Amino acid sequence: MDRRAFFRAAGAAALFGAAGGSVLGTRPAAADPLWFNLFREWVPEIFATLPDPPEHSPAIVIGSGFGASVTALRLAQSGVATTVLERGSQWPNDPWREIFTGDDLPDGRGFWHRTSFTGVTKVPMQFASFGGVLDCTSYPGIDVWRAAAVGGGSVIFTGAMVAPERRFFDHVFGGVVDYGELDSVYYPRVRQMLRLDPIPADLYAAQPFTHSRAWDAQVRKAGYQPLPNDSIFTWDVLRAELAGATRASATVARSNLGNSNGAKFDLNQNYLRYARETGKAAIFPGHRVDSIAQESGGRFTVTVTKLSPTGERLGTRTLTCDRLFLGAGSIGTSELLVRAQATGTLPNLNEHIGAGWGTNGDVVLARGASAVGGFGQGVPSASRIFDERTAPVTLENWYIPGIPFETGALASLGMVLDSTRTRFGYDRGSDSVGLSWSVRNREETTAVARAVDRRVAEAADALVEYSALGYDANAMFTAHPLGGAVLGKATDGYGRVHGHPGLYVMDGAAIPGSTGTVNPSLTITALAERNIEAVIREGR
Repeated sequence: MDRRAFFRAAGAAALFGAAGGSVLGTRPAAADPLWFNLFREWVPEIFATLPDPPEHSPAIVIGSGFGASVTALRLAQSGVATTVLERGSQWPNDPWREIFTGDDLPDGRGFWHRTSFTGVTKVPMQFASFGGVLDCTSYPGIDVWRAAAVGGGSVIFTGAMVAPERRFFDHVFGGVVDYGELDSVYYPRVRQMLRLDPIPADLYAAQPFTHSRAWDAQVRKAGYQPLPNDSIFTWDVLRAELAGATRASATVARSNLGNSNGAKFDLNQNYLRYARETGKAAIFPGHRVDSIAQESGGRFTVTVTKLSPTGERLGTRTLTCDRLFLGAGSIGTSELLVRAQATGTLPNLNEHIGAGWGTNGDVVLARGASAVGGFGQGVPSASRIFDERTAPVTLENWYIPGIPFETGALASLGMVLDSTRTRFGYDRGSDSVGLSWSVRNREETTAVARAVDRRVAEAADALVEYSALGYDANAMFTAHPLGGAVLGKATDGYGRVHGHPGLYVMDGAAIPGSTGTVNPSLTITALAERNIEAVIREGR
């Protein structure tokens, strides 16, 4: 195999095993104590003694991602003493240390208590089990990628925050939420809070974004006009990377497992920081919520296991609160509610609990370059295109994780407007909550996204046909799980859970399976701003 062919294969393998590890072979698992000692040396902050949350709080927020962080800040600003419980660690940033592991050769810092990972490339990886930042939860038919860290998904996503078109938003939400209200008030509020803007011209012209320019050139040849994506990245940090003033990260294809130098303006740098600064909110890492209940008098109980980063259980406690806000993400929130309904600890939950779950139509794609010439692999997504000839679908310029050099592949993330939904179920024997996803649905969404990507490849005379290698399109995983406690069904129109006053859903579980062919993070955050504002204003 010549050099160009090798990099093409390596790039495609990296694309579809994105958070999986080396594309050149397996990484053998070393003895845990050795790795734990290394992690302790590299990131001592996460091994610090974990503080204990108070026995009782006026408000508890479970999770620390987009919806949870908004909730914590606005409650604290309104004077409510708020406890935030997060199972993952509070990871620091440093301009020179490797805080997070790389996408190319990951170690235990990358994954949440797993000893192995096999991506759709069938390349097996092994590592010491550790409390890393990405939880890959496997269900029949689908792998779900979700965060396990203070800051939630903002630590491990690629930064694109895009609002859907009104017509698709209305199609998904069915009138429960007024799009005009989000568009005029809450989307702008989030954009300002998170300093969202497109990639600047000087960075777009830089070598690491050669792949972005090539992607845009190809879609123009196919008759599309690329649309700029707003991003959460701090552009001056990327400029510092290029100038050698900080360790390279976002400019060398690192993002899925965190950016060590803080290149992303993640929630630790805004909402969560501001919540702490009020003096009314405290965040407690290493606290996994196992179950929730409501007492006859209305007070809520929360059973929590305290975990060290190495997975050691440091104790279990039952906390209480007057109001309970669920922000553990679609999977985490749905698990808690489905288990509580099945075991009778929240007996008044309705029939919509656990329903309405979807993948946001995620499909990962690769097509060949029109010319090969030292592509960079900068992370921030510069642009997207939209097509609705077969079904509405967005293709977003992506990067190939962990591969900062020439691959001959241009990557895309497809998001299809997909109406398929499933629901969570409870297994009493194992006390577990799960779901399944149909192969037929994967094939249908893949076909829609593949058709657009092939149209571009043919118009641009792409050099490589990835379908022959089986790497051109895949929907084996989702990074955008949505639903399980849908707004207007399991809850009222503002996230108040039916049947249990004082209980709220404030995250992606409230969204009915799709955000209309765009990344969900902006809509999740804007909805949380809208909903918590109403809860605080109305006092319920």
